[in-house]
Amino acid sequence: MATRKRDLRTGTPIWSVPAVRGPRHDRLHRDLRVDVLVVGAGISGALTAEALADAGLQVAIVDRRGAAKGSTAASTALVQYEVDEPLTLLAKKIGSDKAIRAWRRSALALGNLRARTRELGFDCGLEDRSSLYLSGDRLGREALRLEAEARRAAGLETVFLNRRAVLDRFTIRREAALLSFGNMVADPRRMALGYLRAATAAGATFFASVEITKVEARARLVLAQTAQGPVIRCRSLVFATGYEIPHLVPASGHKIISTFALATKPQTRRLWPERCLIWEASDPYLYMRTTADGRVIAGGEDEEFADEARRDALLPAKIAKIGRGMNRLFPELDMQAAFAWTGSFGTTATGLPSIGEIPGQRNCWAILGFGGNGITYSRIASEIIRAHFTGRADPDADLYAF
Repeated sequence: MATRKRDLRTGTPIWSVPAVRGPRHDRLHRDLRVDVLVVGAGISGALTAEALADAGLQVAIVDRRGAAKGSTAASTALVQYEVDEPLTLLAKKIGSDKAIRAWRRSALALGNLRARTRELGFDCGLEDRSSLYLSGDRLGREALRLEAEARRAAGLETVFLNRRAVLDRFTIRREAALLSFGNMVADPRRMALGYLRAATAAGATFFASVEITKVEARARLVLAQTAQGPVIRCRSLVFATGYEIPHLVPASGHKIISTFALATKPQTRRLWPERCLIWEASDPYLYMRTTADGRVIAGGEDEEFADEARRDALLPAKIAKIGRGMNRLFPELDMQAAFAWTGSFGTTATGLPSIGEIPGQRNCWAILGFGGNGITYSRIASEIIRAHFTGRADPDADLYAF
């Protein structure tokens, strides 16, 4: 197989229940020739296919499951520009200049995603939110103050809140917090399907239940063999397969772990002030958001393994632990899970994704949008790939290259 197969998620994500109109799709009955083949119809594939089709390229999309049926439906969709690795810590790993570029590019991409989604005009529950980053075992009060100064120096508006301010404004007992602005929430499944519909409206073709079994990269052509028989010939191929990593991609620099999440019943009157996104400067960290109908979505409790059986067995205990962690912050919340799920999750040492041409595989690209802000990284990937495939150079492509 061209990618490593995984049982990507178990349980019932909140986004999997409502019926949503998907893109028009076909069966692949014959050989095909296109400019670009996008393998994967989750959020990364959808954003990339739409960007390339909008640029006038002939695009085909294939997925062995169907549209947005993999990890996208398990995302909690806290759509933020903040990188998992704080700016001050990232600067120590890759240098101050690169760290600032990475944080700025993340903020720019988030704004572009907001603008493009609203321009396309489909409803995916997109709402603007501020983010509250609580002190924890990674960054205490003084470290958060330095982080706020670094972000402001990089042009990213951030407010440092002391213990009294956090308690008075948000009723949370923590030593300190950072308040940032311009983030979002969304329904990730509806977002992916909306972008896939936009891609097909722009001329892309989508083939469901198609599995790529072998890829042969030549100097000017890539041959993709399907399990169904037909061969797809393309000038370039993009793997947007999420946590089912292509075998061609080097294994170093990233790993697959397990994560857990829940969604409560609606409880609008019990929600915290301002309904901001909340996460912790801790490892592992707890994170939370609200939905339009007043539910709480919370997640975290990551485990450093990808074994699906072990992961699934932990689901009840992990959901209970997440609920207890939430009640320590907000005792009045009812944290009984109306929805609970677990799934695979990708991480990197820097918190940055890997996006670029696969080493030794000419014209074959991969998007490993790993980290806590995967949807934002998917937008960055679509911008980098569109620039390259239309003859331009993206100024930040080096930050994410393999």
